[in-house]
Amino acid sequence: MTKPLSKARCVVVGAPGYAGAELCRLLINHPHAEIVGLFGSAARADADQSIADIFPRFRARLHLPVAAADPAAVIALRPDAVFLCTPHEASVNLAAALLDAGLRVFDLSAAFRLRDPALYPAHYGFTHEHPHLLETAVYGLVELHRQRLPQARLVAVPGCYPTCAILPLAPLVRAGALRPGTNPVINAISGISGAGRAAKTPNLFCEVGLRPYGVLEHRHQPEISLHAGVEVDFVPHVAPLCRGMVCTTHVHLAQGWNVDRARAHLAGVYAREPFIRLLPRGLWPDSLAVERTNFCDIALTGNDDRGRLVLCSAIDNLTKGAAGQALQCMNVTLGFPETTALEVL
Repeated sequence: MTKPLSKARCVVVGAPGYAGAELCRLLINHPHAEIVGLFGSAARADADQSIADIFPRFRARLHLPVAAADPAAVIALRPDAVFLCTPHEASVNLAAALLDAGLRVFDLSAAFRLRDPALYPAHYGFTHEHPHLLETAVYGLVELHRQRLPQARLVAVPGCYPTCAILPLAPLVRAGALRPGTNPVINAISGISGAGRAAKTPNLFCEVGLRPYGVLEHRHQPEISLHAGVEVDFVPHVAPLCRGMVCTTHVHLAQGWNVDRARAHLAGVYAREPFIRLLPRGLWPDSLAVERTNFCDIALTGNDDRGRLVLCSAIDNLTKGAAGQALQCMNVTLGFPETTALEVL
């Protein structure tokens, strides 16, 4: 295991975005981390402003300027951890340059979450310029890949929908609990912050109702299928919430499986996981119960006569679905206690 640093020098690229700001919120409360640099896009109106001018919550806590993103400037700061809260295509080249300089990168975009470079033009609209990195990146869902993280130089932090969907589903897939030849159906609802901070008319407060989008073609579908270990049918929805996410997953159980066995299996897998809460029967995940936390709440029910199981899960899309998960990855990778700076409710 990596020997813990006394103080990790951290850089956040994309600090003016929602995920970047959430990461700053967590890092300033981390006893073993120091933010030494903040970067944003040169095209943004808030370039060269103080982070406290962009987000007043940081007044008296964090006053670093947000500089234009530049690999050489990041490298010059000699960081122990670089967090990329940047667009997918931008992350590809940024990460490659930083890795060549020997830095450790935690990428919150989808630039390194898939294994097949051919999927990027279809789902993300660009050709991947560094496909060799797709094989070396460690998928940062800590609960399922903890043992690989201490050696990782490039961590692909999972997306919000994939995190919420995979955590209840993947252990059952691995155990053979799903009926062969069936695809789980996942319906998910996200708060509007998942669409980012840039102003877009459909995302304005008065324009947001409850609506499905990207039905069966959302860019997170291949990520969920790859890391859950089964092809899924995924239907996301956006709701008039600032933050929060709930997934409901319908599966057909294999012969010999029932609701009680599925519950017992999840309870065993996650018994020692600090951020997984398997709820008692009769309680259901609620986005408010996980808001601004790194928890994933899971509940399940079903119909044994029909061999059906329903999994429900909730996370905060900006915390466990982005910044909190990235910090959890850093803690494990650099040898800090996993829950550091993530315990506060």
